[in-house]
Amino acid sequence: MHRLFAELEPSVTVTEQNLADRVRYILRSNTFDVTELERLRREAVPSSGENAAAEDAAPQLAEQTANVDAAVNTPVVVDSNDDGTVAQELELEQMRSTLEEAIVETRSTTLENRPRLPRLALSKRNRAVVRALNPMLVTYLEASRDLCDTDSILFGAALAVCRIIGAKLSTAGRATGQSSAIPAWRIRIEERIAKARALIGRLICFRSGNTRPRIVRTVRMAFAGTNVSLSQPDIMQKLTERIDDLKQRIAAWGKRIRRYTERSTRFNQNRLFQSDQKRLYKSLERPIVSGTGPAPNQADMVAFWRSLWSEPVNHNEGPWTEVVASQCASITPMDPVIISRMT
Repeated sequence: MHRLFAELEPSVTVTEQNLADRVRYILRSNTFDVTELERLRREAVPSSGENAAAEDAAPQLAEQTANVDAAVNTPVVVDSNDDGTVAQELELEQMRSTLEEAIVETRSTTLENRPRLPRLALSKRNRAVVRALNPMLVTYLEASRDLCDTDSILFGAALAVCRIIGAKLSTAGRATGQSSAIPAWRIRIEERIAKARALIGRLICFRSGNTRPRIVRTVRMAFAGTNVSLSQPDIMQKLTERIDDLKQRIAAWGKRIRRYTERSTRFNQNRLFQSDQKRLYKSLERPIVSGTGPAPNQADMVAFWRSLWSEPVNHNEGPWTEVVASQCASITPMDPVIISRMT
């Protein structure tokens, strides 16, 4: 191809690699269709007898173009002397091996531990991979034992497609749909709370009379940048004010965590309501808490409720009941309601 291009365009200096890159870009970007490429080839290669060598090289140009396109879409590295058929067979064999490994792995993995598959772009390469794997699934589907095995085969095929095209797979399980990792903002706030609590503990120790060098050094660091000195007479009051300030900061940070957590929960519930309402309602259900002791028998239950409803009780009514009775004396009583059976 490079020799033919040099004969057609002797004034243009181009390397073999640069020419192959140009051809690869034209073929992959679909700049020209098949008819336009054929017309350009006929115009570029004259049909006179003087350029018979150029006409003989034209089929070689088309063959080399096909080989370049096959090399672009083939993940297997083959020798330059091999033709496109060998490269295609090696590619199909590697895809078949990847498919078999994915199906075996999926069959031995529970549904909760399967990775979440990403959404793939509808590119020509991805469609070509799917079209190549579809005929390979026939053998597995015909030997499927039940619906669960069919599901494992189909999921394994989708997993194989993701691995062939190099898509990123999530390591999190499919059960929760959310990562269980603690957010970075919460980790930072909790670290502040832990440091503040440790500082409060050392300030209290110093206020109680503990003058160890480590405690004294911490107290001096707590009052760094202020005009407070440990030898001044109102140091105990300053310690109390500093401790109260730290406690208020801890309370504010705790409220911030609760506020952020509630907002995140509302956001996830609203998003889940749009996508899967059944799953949302199931997550809102509270577990039924039952007693661990033995259930009461019928005689005990009857005796308990009989003591409440059947035995007369003399209530000690105070003077307020007479006031309420005098206020309600002017209220007209409601007519009695008689419920009869409809015939």
